[in-house]
This record gives sequence, C-alpha cells and structure tokens, in this order.
Amino acid sequence: MKQFGTILKFELMNYFRNKVFVGITIFLVVALAAVMFFPRILDSFASEDDPATTEKTAVMLVKAESPEQAELVVQSFDAAFADYDVQNTEESLAKIEEKITSGAVECAFVMTGLTSYTYYVNNLSMYDMNTEIANEVLQNVYQMSAMMETGMTAEEAGEILAVPITSEITMLGKDQMENYFYTYIMIFALYMVILLYGQMVATNVATEKSSRAMEVLITSARPTAMMFGKVIASCLAGLIQLVAVFGSAVFFYNLNKSAWGENAIIASIFDMPLELLVFMLIFFILGFFIYAFLFGAIGSTASKLEDINTSVMPLTFLFIIAFMVVVFSMSSGDVDNIAMIICSYVPFTSPMAMFTRIAMSTVPWYEIVISIAILVASVIGVGVISAKIYRVGVLLYGTTPKLGAIIKAVRKA
Repeated sequence: MKQFGTILKFELMNYFRNKVFVGITIFLVVALAAVMFFPRILDSFASEDDPATTEKTAVMLVKAESPEQAELVVQSFDAAFADYDVQNTEESLAKIEEKITSGAVECAFVMTGLTSYTYYVNNLSMYDMNTEIANEVLQNVYQMSAMMETGMTAEEAGEILAVPITSEITMLGKDQMENYFYTYIMIFALYMVILLYGQMVATNVATEKSSRAMEVLITSARPTAMMFGKVIASCLAGLIQLVAVFGSAVFFYNLNKSAWGENAIIASIFDMPLELLVFMLIFFILGFFIYAFLFGAIGSTASKLEDINTSVMPLTFLFIIAFMVVVFSMSSGDVDNIAMIICSYVPFTSPMAMFTRIAMSTVPWYEIVISIAILVASVIGVGVISAKIYRVGVLLYGTTPKLGAIIKAVRKA
C-alpha cells in the first residue's frame, strides 16, 4: 500500500507540474468565464436608451398583385416576423434584387397570389426559416380571405382561426430533449478525457521504458501498485481538471443567471438532476479506468516511443466506434435500440451507452446493476492483466510485440 501511495503521489504531482496541463485548465476556465459573462458584456455595449437596439433593422419587402392583398399580407407578416421591418413595395423586380444584393434589404416576397410567391434572398442561410413561417401565415391569410368572401367579417374569420388549442403532456418516462444537452456534454467530455489522458498514460509508460527507468521501478515496486498508481493518478488529475472547468462554469453561470434569461438550452445544461450526476460520475470513473489500464498496457509493449500512436490505434478506433454508436442513437431519438442494449453490457461501450439510456430513457434498475457489476469486474480484471503486461513489457526491448508472445508471458507472470 505504501508503494501504491508513493507512486500515486509522484504521478499526480507530475501532472500538476506540467505547464501544458495547468495552462489548458486555466485557458478553459477563462474561456468559460468569457462565455458565461457574454450576455452582460453584450448589454454593456447596447444601451437601453439607444433606439437602434429597439428598432427592427432587417428589412423585408412584400410585393403583391393588388393594394388590398399587399395590406393583408404585410399586416400578417409584420406580426409573424418579429425581427423584420416588413414593408410594402411596388418597385420592379430588378430594383428589388439590386437592394437585396447591396444589403439595403435582407429579403423579399414577391406574391403571385395568396398561395404562391417567390422568395428573394442574397445568401440563403442554413437556418433561414422564413419560407416555412410564410407558408403557415399565408395559409391562415387564405382561409381568412375565403371566409370573408362567404360573408363573414374580418373579426369573425379571425376568431375562428384563432381558436386556442389546449393540451397537457403526462410524462411517464424521461424528457429526452431536456436531458439531451448534458448527456451529450458528458459523453463528449468522457470521449476527450479518455483519448487525452489515455494517450498520456501510454506515453509516460513508453518513456519510462525507453529510458530504462522501468527496469529499476519494476524491481522496487509491485507491477499492480505501479499500474494502479499511474492510472488512478491520471484519473484524479482528469477529475480535478474537469471539476475546475465545469465547477467554474456553474459558478459563473449562477453569477450571470439573470442575464441569460429564459434560455432553455443553457438552463437544461446546468440543472442536471442529482441522480444523473451520480450515475455520470460512476460511469465516467469506471470507463476512464478500463481504457487507461489498456492504454498503459499497450504503452509498456511499445518498443519505441514513436510506436505509441500506431500501437494504440486499434483501441482508439474501438472507442470511436462506441462513441459514434451512442451519438447516432441520441440523434435518432431511439436510445433503446438493439445496438445500444448490447453496448450497455459490453465493458468498453457501457460507460457511454448505459449512461445515455439512463438519461434519455427508462431503464430497469436490475439492468443498471448488471451493467455496473460487469464494468467493475472488468476494470479489476483488466487492471490486473495490464499490470502483468506492464511487468513483461520490460523484456520486449527492441522487439516487435506480438499478441501470442504477450499472452504467453502473462500466463507465466
């Protein structure tokens, strides 16, 4: 136990003395502070008394076949497009196109009837929803016009079209949209931390081997103490960095909560239920351990430091495939598909797959227990095997490591 404590302390201090590690942590904290304070910074440049901040600056032109049609469409568009200054125009198409290309006007609707139009815009943004909004508005305008032709007044037609629809949602499971954002953040954070710190563990082990320091270490400390000390130190360093980054984000968000207003996305990220936070930590730590042990074992088998990237490539591909399965399932909205259910019990994929199912679906408690039990047993088993591989890795100087030779050496260890 003393050997383990000494190695853990030594490896952990190496991370804290690493200028890159400390610099990245400080940079991320400062960057998140800038993001969280952004609404206040933006408000400081925009005075409430400044009329430019309250007026609609984007101009939308409407050209209709008749003055009556133009008045009806402009009035409806003005209510639907809150961010635009909707104006009627009788100018030619050439003049309208010239104004759009010059930037004086953002877009224009040239009506050829109440149910048909041509939409003019300079650069069509991928987020441009103007035609979808216009289609819905014009459908209501056409219905109102048809009702008025039958003898109804504008008020009567408006009352019929404006009948409110009341509804209630009784949710028996999970709200996927509410949990989507922090689920994705956790999955992405696990992805980045495992690849980053796993690579660091493999590199540190390979560096010790290339400098012959491993030979001295392996004779003065047990392989299990060395391997577990290195991996747990790496995990603690990663957790401390994440706590510093996400903790500062929560702190800065609470300072600027009023400035963010009713932003549903930001609120959902920082309002994670305690139950999910606990599951996130469990799967995060166990998932990190199992991959860090594997990275460490692979690093000990590398004959040269330059071989690390090639050696860990299969493991990296395995993790990327698991990540893609989870992300695609989240995007489709079906997180209980066959692939996700299978991945929930496979140790290399369950940290992401099972947590995603817990966050975005209803999972029986016994499935969660089975998944965690398999993952814990796998972490212990992989840790012990990795320690043996680490021990026999000392003998692999200058030779190309082969799987059969490694298995044979591990059995003898």
